[in-house]
Amino acid sequence: MSRQFPLTSAKSLPFWRRPVTLLFLMAAAMPVAFATWSALLNNFVIEVAGFDGSDIGWLHTVREIPGFLAIGVIALIMFMHEQVLGLVSLLLLGVATALTAQFPSLGGILTITMLSSIGFHYYETVNQSLQLQWLDKLRAPQMLGWLLAAGSGATLVAYVLIVLTWRAFDLNYTLVYMVAGGFTACVAVYCLIAYPRFEAPNPQVKKMVLRRRYWLYYALQFMAGARRQIFVVFAGFMMVERFGFEVDEVTALFMINLVINMVAAPLMGRAVFRYGERNTLIFEYVGLALVFLAYGGIYMFGWGVVLAAALYVVDHVLFSLALALKTYFQKIADPGDIAPTAAVAFTINHIAAVFLPAALGYLWLISPAWVFVMAAGMAVVSLMLALMIPRHPEPGRETVFSGLLPAPAE
Repeated sequence: MSRQFPLTSAKSLPFWRRPVTLLFLMAAAMPVAFATWSALLNNFVIEVAGFDGSDIGWLHTVREIPGFLAIGVIALIMFMHEQVLGLVSLLLLGVATALTAQFPSLGGILTITMLSSIGFHYYETVNQSLQLQWLDKLRAPQMLGWLLAAGSGATLVAYVLIVLTWRAFDLNYTLVYMVAGGFTACVAVYCLIAYPRFEAPNPQVKKMVLRRRYWLYYALQFMAGARRQIFVVFAGFMMVERFGFEVDEVTALFMINLVINMVAAPLMGRAVFRYGERNTLIFEYVGLALVFLAYGGIYMFGWGVVLAAALYVVDHVLFSLALALKTYFQKIADPGDIAPTAAVAFTINHIAAVFLPAALGYLWLISPAWVFVMAAGMAVVSLMLALMIPRHPEPGRETVFSGLLPAPAE
């Protein structure tokens, strides 16, 4: 990676070396490793390691510990350029994913999952920060939608290859994990070599930032993390445990989901731009509450696999509206707060993620339906918080109560 290059001069570079191109490359590379790991995970741990609901809960608890410790990014960017840290983290994710099948035991899977999770969560923390620093506020909602679509497109290619080749060529977990993780690692190395270190015009505060005026953003992040864990851990596990999905069937479901999201994600970005963060988040949380209640109904009333698969897709489409949280923060934040607050927000997002999967894994053994009912309750709490977002958020107007109450101290 060459020396520092001012972001304001980036337009003088060839298109393939500009910051937005780097963002798209990173957006496409990360999901190939992570989504392949996710698509194969439930079958891999059930067939190879004999996991039950409690084991999968513990695995995801371990996976989320680095997310809880994402605040460590603040310490690392004191010594390492943010862009370099993001790409090194992406490299770690790729290498760890490639080695996943080499450790087919509970202890081995937990260890390699921890390493891949460090790469994933530190990459995501830095990536979110770079996106908000490099994209101007007017274009951010639409560009974030296109970045989501790019990630979905890259993942779609990986899923198509799995569906077409898993049975036809009798593939195994070792080969698929090696290829997917290796691809992500190679892209990270290429980006480290090919791109200069871009310098945003606003230097980032290199210490922990906790501001009282960001309290609503913190609360929304906490609830998003708690709610998201239930879906990530148990929705896919349900498809394998209850309905007996094979690897290619799970991947086919993911693939359908991706195609729809490739179309939906840019539309979601346009919706945030047109209707604002408040309205789109309200729509998301009402929809998620209904979806999670329907998940519970699958267990309570024996509803079938077609409904479960449809709900899985709807769930993902609604989650794509979460980009409104990013743009809400971008509008209320001091420019220098973006990097440290991204790390703090990632930690807050993962507070519940550290204990919820393991705790709910035990509840799953007793009543899977109640796990999803709890998720619906969390969506309702998120809805109550979203109602506090003003129609036009900005510094000094972070909530609907701003101006009515004394300004909080920083």
